[in-house]
Amino acid sequence: MDYTRAGARLQVLLGHLGRPSALQIVAHPVSGPASPANFCPEQFQYTLDNNVLSLEQRKFYEENGFLVIKNLVSDDDIQRFRAEFERICRKEVKPPGMTVMKDVAIAKEGYAPSERVVTKIQDFQHNEELFRYCALPQIVKYVECFTGPNIMAMHTMLINKPPDSGKKTSRHPLHQDLHFFPFRPSNLIVCAWTAMEHIDRNNGCLVVLPGTHKGPLKPHDYPKWEGGVNKMYHGIQDYDPDSPRVHLVMEKGDTVFFHPLLIHGSGRNRTQGFRKAISCHYGSSDCKYISVKGTSQENIAREVIEIAEKRYGVQGALDFEDTWKFRCRLVKGERINL
Repeated sequence: MDYTRAGARLQVLLGHLGRPSALQIVAHPVSGPASPANFCPEQFQYTLDNNVLSLEQRKFYEENGFLVIKNLVSDDDIQRFRAEFERICRKEVKPPGMTVMKDVAIAKEGYAPSERVVTKIQDFQHNEELFRYCALPQIVKYVECFTGPNIMAMHTMLINKPPDSGKKTSRHPLHQDLHFFPFRPSNLIVCAWTAMEHIDRNNGCLVVLPGTHKGPLKPHDYPKWEGGVNKMYHGIQDYDPDSPRVHLVMEKGDTVFFHPLLIHGSGRNRTQGFRKAISCHYGSSDCKYISVKGTSQENIAREVIEIAEKRYGVQGALDFEDTWKFRCRLVKGERINL
């Protein structure tokens, strides 16, 4: 008997027994040139022992740095998130601390307040309707496989990638999310990113470079794009253009979990529709703030501090750590060090 395979099947079965809608929540790594993973369980570094992920799923994430779970978020929840986003766009809802962003190519077009103008909202942790996403039990139980039981929501976004104006500004350069975060350890941080509709290469799906989560944090800066670059869209300056890439084609409700060092980005939206996704970065509340002084993160720290000081009308009173304290909200367990 193949005891390894039998054990993996048993682990899958036990995990499914405790799940709601077990037939609908299906693990789906991805189609593409991702690595199969060849190592023993004792070598796990990026996942914690749990009864949710199968052995194959853990191996896949360990080797590739991401994992797609099909049909994880319901149509009803996604419709509620969409409706709340539209209310925010119409300025009917104004949660404190939330950042509303516009694409550089359309920011001055003079549209009436609507989804045609807003391309992203960040830091919706004080909007109870959208924050429900971060606390969905089916999301949190996967997050716990990476962070442990004490879970903080550290960064929230709803992305509304607009039809590209022809200047290719709807692209997001290849980057590592850890560039934006002043807390560690990185292995106790994970992003959950859920498609709010069908997403493919035509409307700018995520593209990931499998296995790059095993490397270091690379220097980031604004890419030199002729059409312009959106605010804080920093990208990696020195990556191998020949590195294998995987384009994540996803259906509404599919969710990808990925490591903060995984190199990823997205292409331009070639359709006339708006490509929506909702996401949250989670970390263990055991994570600690670090100083980024003298590191490659100094450039983003300066930019974030400048924006925060302008928003709150203070000068020289904030540091990078201060700008993050308001964003973090406990999801499960105890708030410890963060």
